[in-house]
Amino acid sequence: MNTFENIVIGRDSIPSLGITVILMIAIPVVFSLYWCVRHKKQINIRWLIAGAAGFIISARVLELGVHYFCIIADNPVSRFINGNTAAYVLYGASMAGVFEECGRHIILKYFMKKNRTRENAVLYGIGHGGIEILSVLLPAMISYLVVAVLFSQGDLQNALKTLNITEETASAALPAVMAAASFNYAAAALNVAERLIAMFIHIGFSVIVYYGIENKKKRYLPLAIILHMLADTFAALYQRGVVPLPAAEVWSGIWMIVTVFIAVKLYRQMKSPSARL
Repeated sequence: MNTFENIVIGRDSIPSLGITVILMIAIPVVFSLYWCVRHKKQINIRWLIAGAAGFIISARVLELGVHYFCIIADNPVSRFINGNTAAYVLYGASMAGVFEECGRHIILKYFMKKNRTRENAVLYGIGHGGIEILSVLLPAMISYLVVAVLFSQGDLQNALKTLNITEETASAALPAVMAAASFNYAAAALNVAERLIAMFIHIGFSVIVYYGIENKKKRYLPLAIILHMLADTFAALYQRGVVPLPAAEVWSGIWMIVTVFIAVKLYRQMKSPSARL
């Protein structure tokens, strides 16, 4: 297919993608091991699993179900949202905030009734942010790496056949191939930085929501939702091509600092009884 004949895999694409894949695996592993070793008497591994399950249920099942109707399917609602940047940004940020934070609240309040410690609240956030990397970002990076390796071998027809790219699917596959071809160390740094920011944000949200539940203060759930929406605003603007990726990362970094500041303050106010393992 002529569409792919002029695509050249960058010199840095394969090594930078390889490093990104390794770091995407390392981030959740290092966070989990560090916290489990440091607080082994106060934590229970079930909270890590619960955090992972919470993300899958709230973000990858329920939220995606709504996205199918409001974004993917062809109907008046999806046409309005996709055709209006303000509506798209408001919808995307609010759905992420509502589904993930309400899901976090429900699981922490109604399902995680044992081993209730502030350390486990952090562990829940590690599970939430970690599975997001492993289930969403890591597969994308691995697919880019596979694409880069195949196209770098010089046999275009073999690459297209291996990737099952046909005349009918060429236009849909082209953006992924181009992204893999242009990937470099700067892109790797941005992707890793984005995931680190997201991990700290998810840990912060978990502590904030947990604190509100433990102290019967309802205002902390809306606070987490609003902070989540604000943190995701520039990400949605980036998806619309309004702001560049570095600007979106800086914006997320600012709200990470705000969220972590609040979470650390609340964390220190909570007592930490020994967990019954």
